[in-house]
Amino acid sequence: MRLVASDMDGTVVGHDGKMSERTIRAFRACVDAGVDVVFVTGRPPRWLEPLRDQLGHTGTVICSNGALTYDLASERVLDAKLLAPENIYAARDIIRELFPAATFAAETVSGFKLESGFADASTIELLGGLTARPFEESLPGEDIVKFLARERAVSPDDFLATVRPAVAHLVSTTHSAPTMALLEMALPEINKSVTLAQYAAARGIDAADVVAFGDMPNDVQMLDWAGHGYAMASGHPDALAAANLMAPAFEEDGVAQILEQRLAALRTA
Repeated sequence: MRLVASDMDGTVVGHDGKMSERTIRAFRACVDAGVDVVFVTGRPPRWLEPLRDQLGHTGTVICSNGALTYDLASERVLDAKLLAPENIYAARDIIRELFPAATFAAETVSGFKLESGFADASTIELLGGLTARPFEESLPGEDIVKFLARERAVSPDDFLATVRPAVAHLVSTTHSAPTMALLEMALPEINKSVTLAQYAAARGIDAADVVAFGDMPNDVQMLDWAGHGYAMASGHPDALAAANLMAPAFEEDGVAQILEQRLAALRTA
């Protein structure tokens, strides 16, 4: 175990935005043992407070499902794999043909852009009172890392199954919200595993020495790539099918349990 790569939400961070004390201790013990720790999340850089404030993590975070690599200590973007606005417009039009009620937003390196109907009033307030505008007005000049589509009358899995093949020539598509039909799209062929593999290779670490944790469809490629891919027992069926190992449920501090066992094995060795 030379590198631990962990998803955040539903894996080590709960709905309340908290990490358990046991989980925090386990990650700190990995660092103390000389094991590299990197978090690989769908979140943008502005939503990494649990890592900074609770864990005290100051290393690299792979954000936006692999589209952005961010240094938490210096608060600096290290690498960004950007979407072309014209591909977003084309994907939006295709999705609207399939789901006329779908609404859209985009993550940029500097912030968040949304079109009308994507967020309700309370969500817009949480986002800092953003004004909804057509992408043709808000996206020119922006560095776009993730395109989002939301549909309120379909299940997340059905939304993904219909949209993914229709826009595959323009964007890669996944989802990470358990109950909300919210699709997350990036450059074709970009996902968590691609950027994690680059991160590991730069440090001379083989996939065989990587322990990864995740719980949702956006973790599938990462769990499949890692030599020791653990899906959370509480996770999505797609994640469980992709992983070669299973960790106890999030509610049972599953990641901490596995890390404690593996650290004990390293000490014994």
